[in-house]
Amino acid sequence: MTAREDILKAMKEAGRPVSAGEVEKLTGLDRKEIDKVFKELKKEKAIVSPIRCKWEPAE
Repeated sequence: MTAREDILKAMKEAGRPVSAGEVEKLTGLDRKEIDKVFKELKKEKAIVSPIRCKWEPAE
């Protein structure tokens, strides 16, 4: 599984908006890798931020 898939899976399983720090705890991935993937996901509009600094998969 890629880092991207791990991150999206963790976000879906959380069932609520999560921060990058929470994703780090859930996945065990390096924070720099998470930030890189978040940047890509934001650009693709694959994740949205309903609450400041918290993210969830887009519908």
